[in-house]
Amino acid sequence: MDVEALRTFVAVAETGRFQAAADELGISQQAASKRIAALERHLGIALLVRTARGSRLSPDGQVFLPHARNVLTALTQAEEAVRPDNRPLRVDVLNRRIAPAQAVYRLYRSHSAMKLATVTLSTRNAAQAAQAVLDRSIDASFRALPAGQVPAGLRAERFLEAPLELLVGPAHPLADAPRIRLADLAGHRIWIPGIRPGTEWAAFYQALSAAFGLSIDALGPHFGDEALMDALADSAALATLVGSGDRYRWPRTHDLRRIPLHEPTPVYPHVLLSRSGDQHPVLTELRDHLRVSGPRTPDDAWLPGRVAR
Repeated sequence: MDVEALRTFVAVAETGRFQAAADELGISQQAASKRIAALERHLGIALLVRTARGSRLSPDGQVFLPHARNVLTALTQAEEAVRPDNRPLRVDVLNRRIAPAQAVYRLYRSHSAMKLATVTLSTRNAAQAAQAVLDRSIDASFRALPAGQVPAGLRAERFLEAPLELLVGPAHPLADAPRIRLADLAGHRIWIPGIRPGTEWAAFYQALSAAFGLSIDALGPHFGDEALMDALADSAALATLVGSGDRYRWPRTHDLRRIPLHEPTPVYPHVLLSRSGDQHPVLTELRDHLRVSGPRTPDDAWLPGRVAR
């Protein structure tokens, strides 16, 4: 069924004249008559009765009119729902504790009326998240995607490079250090449970371990961040790595220590993936926010060379 014919029928029904309806729609009277005639042929009924004074609804037209209006209203609502100015920007932040989620949250707090929706595609790797952006199931994703794997049609921007810090309990031999050289972590057990093979963060930690001779393992089940904090507090040997912008909470009695790393500073590159040419206004605001408020990349930063630039 032709939507423009429905629109013309409703206009004629409301104005009572073909010429008035045609003027409202910006078409000729002849075009309006042809649309109505085609609609009546499609339905097999007469919708309008032509009179010397104009047109009035037939009995079938009176029944059909509210349904035609409902169809046009539903169409308008569907169009508005997908217009960039009206629908929320859907952003994958991977994990609600880490730097991308915190950056998006700060943007939302400064613009509480902003149309923004966050998701955590934590079970998908970078390639799968990129495909979700291409498929339009989401609008953007923060991922450390290798430069050669950015699909055509996507824009990759390094706005958020988070320096890593060592997190240890009070009994750890490095607990009182103001900062630590990355090479000095060799020989210490760095436990990062929950690293899934085939993910970009697994590749990042493999590259970091190989480059500096670190002992990074993901052995054992991951019972959640709270259980990890408990294990660190009770251990004189365990340590883990967290982003400087990551948000973790633990009981005051744990007395955990976050210690900056340097010479070099390992940096996890959260690359913002979005569709090329996407003009969603919130996406533009997010880019501007990250440019201004994102962490400064340290002068001695270490990043895997394979990450998109």
